[in-house]
Amino acid sequence: MRQQRWFPPVSLAVGLFAINVVARLVIRLGFNGDDTAGDRATLVMFAVLGLTFAVWTFLACQRKRPSAWLLPDLVFGAVGGLLLTVLVGPFISGNEPFQAGAGDFFAQVWLYAGFAIVGTLIGYWLAVALGRDYRSRSLKAYTERTRAKPRKVVRR
Repeated sequence: MRQQRWFPPVSLAVGLFAINVVARLVIRLGFNGDDTAGDRATLVMFAVLGLTFAVWTFLACQRKRPSAWLLPDLVFGAVGGLLLTVLVGPFISGNEPFQAGAGDFFAQVWLYAGFAIVGTLIGYWLAVALGRDYRSRSLKAYTERTRAKPRKVVRR
């Protein structure tokens, strides 16, 4: 099952939604009615989402080219997690998606997208800086392979 093409994006989306569910349950059960604590818990949730994107990107960019993991896996997983978070998540905390208004709904979408993009960039930049991304490793292997060959002597 893990070899299926749909597994990485679906597992990423479910993992991101699970982070949201835990945050919503903590807010609902621990800080019900306290808006300040709820806002802090929400920011912590978004920071954990960004960290999740950074780690996922760091690991994914070591194995595959960016064209193989960025669009199919990361984008579809992030969009799936976003849709679950903004459309299904409010029911867990006893609300509805548009109960607080369209402004709060779209603020959550923009925050989610911002933390996802920043987390992805941090993970990729960290992999590039450490020389662990796919391209750096390919260039290193090429350099080692060309150095290992003896130089051809050209006679005239």
